[in-house]
Amino acid sequence: MTRNDAIGVVDYGMGNLRSVGKALESLGFPVVVSGDASELSACRGIVLPGVGAFRDCMGNVVRQGLLPFLREYLASDRPFLGICVGMQLLFAESEEFGRHEGIGFFPGKVVRFAPDMPAAGGGVLKVPHMGWNDVEVTADHPALRGISSGTYFYFVHSYHAAPEDAGSVACRSTYGVPFAAAVCRGNRFAVQFHPEKSQAAGLRLLGNFGRLCAEAA
Repeated sequence: MTRNDAIGVVDYGMGNLRSVGKALESLGFPVVVSGDASELSACRGIVLPGVGAFRDCMGNVVRQGLLPFLREYLASDRPFLGICVGMQLLFAESEEFGRHEGIGFFPGKVVRFAPDMPAAGGGVLKVPHMGWNDVEVTADHPALRGISSGTYFYFVHSYHAAPEDAGSVACRSTYGVPFAAAVCRGNRFAVQFHPEKSQAAGLRLLGNFGRLCAEAA
């Protein structure tokens, strides 16, 4: 295997690296997990996973010198998949633990779910939003081939992206309020949910991304 045969998983000290890599490998795609920009740049496509606080994740991206690489890579329209906080980092800023600047690929900011959202059976919804929820597919994107509105994915998050450009929203979901569950621009695609934890639907999405990488090579 050469680097340009592989999908790169960005190792910046945060995120479900092992789970994402194993899921892609189970689908037959070779994977390189790396924090080295030159190695990642040689891959067919890259995945930016994320678990934890926006501030900490963005801080690690900056400390490891990956911010210029990610901005350049995103500008190139090569295949890219952001997952959970890896989606949130693509926005201009987040209000989690104060105001923090993001990569800035998508205009908009990351905001917290309100603590007083009413639940259907009375009371209020718990934050974080944790568990299975369905999505409404609002864009025709290769990563969503064979995935229809009403498909369930697994979510774990207290914050969600509020894009300024409604045309960038690829999927919506609702937890108290409607929110962007996926965004896209060209070959760049990102999801708030965890495909690596979403069983058959998640594997379908990861498989679609792997094929997009092969087609774009």
